[in-house]
This record gives sequence, C-alpha cells and structure tokens, in this order.
Amino acid sequence: MKVAPLMAALASDERFENILVHTGQHYDESMSGTFFRELGIPSPRHHLNAGSGSHAQQTSEVMRRLEPVLLAEQPDGVLVVGDVNSTLAGALVAAKLGIPVIHAEAGLRSFDRSMPEEINRVATDAISDLFLVTEESGRVNLLKEGKDPSRIALVGNLMIDSLQRNLAAALQSDIRDRLGIADGAFGLVTLHRPANVDREEQLAEIVAALRVIADQIPLFWAVHPRTRERLERAKIALGSSIHLLAPLGYRDFLHLQAKSSVILTDSGGIQEESTVLGIPCLTLRENTERPITVESGTNRLAGTRKETILQAWRENSESPKRGIIPPLWDGLAGERCREAIAGYFSSRAAAGHKEFSGA
Repeated sequence: MKVAPLMAALASDERFENILVHTGQHYDESMSGTFFRELGIPSPRHHLNAGSGSHAQQTSEVMRRLEPVLLAEQPDGVLVVGDVNSTLAGALVAAKLGIPVIHAEAGLRSFDRSMPEEINRVATDAISDLFLVTEESGRVNLLKEGKDPSRIALVGNLMIDSLQRNLAAALQSDIRDRLGIADGAFGLVTLHRPANVDREEQLAEIVAALRVIADQIPLFWAVHPRTRERLERAKIALGSSIHLLAPLGYRDFLHLQAKSSVILTDSGGIQEESTVLGIPCLTLRENTERPITVESGTNRLAGTRKETILQAWRENSESPKRGIIPPLWDGLAGERCREAIAGYFSSRAAAGHKEFSGA
C-alpha cells in the first residue's frame, strides 16, 4: 500500500528508473500476490524469496540475497519503506555499499524497545540519508536525534494515497454478502504483533475481552496465518459471535473497514486508515508510533489486558471519537516523495557527487 503510489509517482517522471525488489518476507499469496494485482504494482525485477524464520535469520537472509542485486544494478539510491525486517536489511546493505538510503515513513517512534519494529525504525533512521515523514511527530523525533533538517521532508502518508485511490472501488465490493455479514453494526478485528499473539496468556487475555464485546456486536476477525496457528495450538475458545476470516484482499478489507462500527487492531497502518475513514479504532497495544491518530484521529489506546480493553470499549460506546484527517494525508504523498527525492539527488550533484540518473 506504500509502494504502489510511490512507484506510480516515480514512473511518471522521466528522471527516474524504478527497480522493484520483493524480498519475500511476506510470501503468502493471500498476503502479497493479491495486493500486487489489486494495487497495480508492476512485477518485481528481483524476487529474493527470503521467506520466514527468526528476526536474525530473516534479516540476514534478505541481506545475503540483496547484496548481489545492488552490486549488479548499481542504483543511485535505495528506498526502503516502513519498519519490517526487510526495511532494516535493505538499509544496512545499501549503507555498507555506500549507496544513499531513503526511508519512507521515517521518524515514527513508539519508544518501546521491546517491539522488534521499533528497533528496525531506530536502526534504519540511524543510517538513512533522506527521511520521508508522514506526521509531525516523526519530524520532531528525527530533529531530537540530531538529523539534518534539510534531509527531512514532511510528505504525508502513502497509505492514504492508496486508500483514496481504491476506496470507491472497495465500496462496490460484495464481500459482506460473500461472508454472510448481515446488515447492521459489526466490528472488525486484526491481531498479528508477536507480543500479542506469541504468548498464550496474552492472547487469551485479549480474546477474553473480545468475547465480552462480541456479546454486544458481532466481530469479524481477519486472521493472520500465524495468529490462527497460535489460537489453534492454545485451544482458546472464541464463542459464537467471533467469526474468523481468511486473509482478505486489500479492497475487500478496505470495504469492511469503511462499513464497520469499530475496529480492534494492533496494526499501525489500520490506525491510520481508520482515522481517515472516520471509524472508531481501539488499538490493542500500550503505545503507538503514530500519535497523531490518537491526538487528532479516531484512535484510542486500549492496552492489552481484558480490563483496559473493555474500559476503552465502554468509553468508545459512550463517546466515540470523531477525529479529523491529519495534515497532508490528502492522497498526494507519492508526488511529494518524488520531489523530495529529486531534490536530494540534485543537491548531491550540485555538491560534486555523481550526477543523478535515477533511483
């Protein structure tokens, strides 16, 4: 969802040649292939097929397979997005080869080093050369970390570019009919962060809260493959009003978000999307690296214990947040990214570095 508008913006400018590398970190067809087709992303020139494994195994495998690609292609820059293991791996390989690193979604901080994603964010920004920032908190965090203000560009949110370009088509989806979701209020659930799903007692605590909420409103849970495996292994009872769904395509899931009454999630991207859609969101975490979704948007931090989740549910029921759309979340982030990247390489050329011929 972040790559699609960025690729489109760069492809529209003859100054750029795009070389897309798919690391294979998200390799399930329902979690990757469907998204490529729906979002109109061109086929990757290189597919690393890195697969799964521990954080160290996955990161190192992406690095091992990416290095020869960069040596062969000799790009002017390497752009990495988000906060996954592939983000850090790509940044490390490029930086060690002396290739400028551009980080899209830079500067976001949860200040919780127990989150693998936070380590990836901090480490990637430590070796990046250009920072493409989604919200003001990211810019402030980078300045506090001593980054050069001229290398920080507040560009808006690429996720929202994709949302706006696909919302009309998503609203035409028949996914509710296919799933048998009756007319009326329903809640949407996603859960995938290791801290929530990899520990049986933590997962059971969250599901206990969901069972109570499901007594008031049916819940439809789009289950990440790893989460489903954990639920089955722990034999956690869901009750009759929590309905497990297979992974969904982007537009089908966007339709469900837009039509839901509440979203319960631990996903950063869904916090952003729900804010733009105006749908109340209860984030099943103790913190968020996207504070603007709480300060200005429709998001509430619900914590991860049954008691705190149900308290947030009661507060939402009594006074749901309306929220506003944050600045620059207007569908034009891809174009701003393109201009920031072009400006960065033009400055390098003016300073005597190799002439910019694409990225």
